[in-house]
Amino acid sequence: MRHHNERGSALLEMALTLPLLLLICVGIFEFGRAYQTQQVLTNAAREGARVAILSGQPDGAVQARVTAYATAGQISNPDTAVASVAATQVSIGGGNTTAGSRVTVTYPYAFMVLQPVARLIVRTTTVGSAFTMRAVAEMRNEQ
Repeated sequence: MRHHNERGSALLEMALTLPLLLLICVGIFEFGRAYQTQQVLTNAAREGARVAILSGQPDGAVQARVTAYATAGQISNPDTAVASVAATQVSIGGGNTTAGSRVTVTYPYAFMVLQPVARLIVRTTTVGSAFTMRAVAEMRNEQ
């Protein structure tokens, strides 16, 4: 009875499955990083709203607080997180409203590895392209 040599089959199977396994690992890393960045932006918007509801705050105080929180949250390029403040009406229950402030934080997010890897496979792909993350926080103004 003849036995076939199977030494090369393990190498071939590894060569076929390793790129897929690495792509899955990179995807987990990238989307985890994106989720963490979204959480930092959400909290930065809340911190900005806490400053915006106080009377007598100087111009730029909200942006400074958002940038400080983004820096503490260790997102890349925290200075690109832009905060905008708008006056709004906040519901206080029972159909009543009061004056409030809405802080919107926008941040240009780019994947570190996913986009370059996707472009190696298909040059014109938009998978992993940069996009703008957005977080909004709304609070009633203090009297």
